Amino acid sequence: MLAKMTAKNQLTLPKAAVEAAGNPEYFEIEVRAGQLLLTPVRLQRADAVRARLAELSLTEDDLADAVAWARRAAAPVREVAEPAARYGKARPAKPRKPRT
Repeated sequence: MLAKMTAKNQLTLPKAAVEAAGNPEYFEIEVRAGQLLLTPVRLQRADAVRARLAELSLTEDDLADAVAWARRAAAPVREVAEPAARYGKARPAKPRKPRT
């Protein structure tokens, strides 16, 4: 089978070859004696995340605290009406254009 390298170093693999390899999303690339060897890889994303958390010594409590903090930070901001005293009277609302 033949594959073509684009000007942006992208390689399009023949559909039959990818299907025969089980339709993987990722490949491990190895160079051997001037040849590229592609090996299908199935990523275990959850395992990778757990490994990274272990490297950082993060506990479940740390994660729970981080999620709670993020949810507080993402809480919607309440709009506060400007006081009428600042303008001497209440400002009329600007008319909105209808969406089309």
